[in-house]
Amino acid sequence: MTDTTQAPIRTSYAFTMFSYANFVVAAVMMAGGIYFLEASFSAKGFYSMAALMLVSSTVGITKALRDKEESDRLHNKLEEARTERLLAEVSRER
Repeated sequence: MTDTTQAPIRTSYAFTMFSYANFVVAAVMMAGGIYFLEASFSAKGFYSMAALMLVSSTVGITKALRDKEESDRLHNKLEEARTERLLAEVSRER
């Protein structure tokens, strides 16, 4: 039988640091944009809450998608093990 399991994909340290830096720059730019916005305090508060909600929902959906992918991998690994066990049992009976 061939081994069809895949090693976990690892991101490089450089890409991880780039992602963190990208987030920090975007957050600072959004905060600066809201701070210097010529609008009432309540409008600035609304935009700030919307920005925070957007970030938290993005983190949540990313986690949900990653968890689903990991769950699918585990399910596929279990199904593959069951199939190999059945094939081994059938080949022993012959």
